This record gives sequence, structure tokens and C-alpha cells, in this order.
Amino acid sequence: MTSAPHLVVFTGSGISAESGIQTFRASDGLWEDHPVEEVATPQGWRQDPERVLAFYNQRRDQIRRAKPNAAHKALAALEQDGFRVSVVTQNIDDLHERAGSRHVLHLHGEILKARSSVDARLRYPLPKGGIRLGEVCDKGSQLRPDVVWFGEAVPLFEEACELVSQADFLLVVGTSLAVMPAASLLTYIDYDTPCALIDPDADELSPPGVLAINATAGEGVPALVHQWRKQGNLILP
Repeated sequence: MTSAPHLVVFTGSGISAESGIQTFRASDGLWEDHPVEEVATPQGWRQDPERVLAFYNQRRDQIRRAKPNAAHKALAALEQDGFRVSVVTQNIDDLHERAGSRHVLHLHGEILKARSSVDARLRYPLPKGGIRLGEVCDKGSQLRPDVVWFGEAVPLFEEACELVSQADFLLVVGTSLAVMPAASLLTYIDYDTPCALIDPDADELSPPGVLAINATAGEGVPALVHQWRKQGNLILP
């Protein structure tokens, strides 16, 4: 229903980490043995596409084994209760969708899809397996992961900004607000739109005017959603 409160949720790697998916900023994170320049840049792709494909095939297997956690499920439950919930995520996994969220915008792409190296409009689902060297798109070009690498444009950023500008409440979960341009999304909310950040380090990360909720995603999101479902509105705790 269009009159329902519109919650826009901006999620980062912290929400997926609780499902066992490695982040790249942690000391034991994803990039510990994989320099970002080698596996997540256009230059790395040109230099050694086979290494890049192997890296993402490994990540893909990890994500398929992971399961949505309490935070993912709570957001989906809120939507099922009649709230309008739009998720803007920096994550390339499908955990929001598997939990039941129907409106998810992936700023940095989706690892369970392949796309053409010459035409970004040509995308192909990967229900199983990975991408091998020599597998090509309909135009005969090598398939690559459908993810946004460092140094590439973020094609859905304007759409994300529009969503944020329409929010009745912006909830930020599990992101350090350090990766641009995604981190600048908070500047697109109306001045009187309430905003909260759920993260174990929320006090340190929250910009002025943003309510800091020091909790993990799996603790903080279900608690806040429970309150909203009980009250029937998006009210600050």
C-alpha cells in the first residue's frame, strides 16, 4: 500500500559477515591473501582474468553455503507486515532476497550473475557453478562477474539516491561509511528524515544527526523491527 511508511535500508558487509561471509576490511578478511589490485580492478582483469574468475568462483561457493541471518529475516518480516521496505546494499550476495525482501538494489552488482565484458546489459544468472575462461556472452566476449570493481562507475547510484530521498526513515546497517560514492547516500535524505546506524562501532561511525545504535546487525535490526511492527510506524527508539 502506497500510504505505508517507507523504510529505506542501506546495508554493508557487516550484515553479511554474521552469515559467515568474509569482509575485506577485517584483519582476517577476504583480501588478506588477495591484493585488491589483482582481483577487483579492471587492470587485474586484463592482466590475469583466470585468477580473477577463480577468486570470484570461490566467493560464489561461500555465498551459496551462507544463510540469511536474523537481520535479513527481520527486514523481510517488516515488509510482509505491510511496510514499504527498500534495501540498498553494497553487498553482492543474495541473502536479502533469500530472506524474502522483494525490493533490493545492489549498488556493487550481484555475484550470482555473469555479464558480458563488452556490453553490461547482457547479464546471465548463475544458479550453480561459476565462470570459466572461454565462456562467452551472446556477442562472443568473455563473461566476467557482474560486480562493480574498484575504479569502475556505480551505474545504479542515481537510482539509490532517488530511493533515499523518498525515505520516511533511513536505516544504515553494518557499513563503515568509508566506500564512495555509496557513503554519500546519507546526504540525499531530507533534513527532517530520521536516520539510525546499527553497528558495533556506531558511536564512532555515526555522522552528526544520525542515531547511533551500538549493536550487531543480528541484535539491533530485529529489536528495532520488533518495535516498529508493534507500533505500526517508523518511530525512533
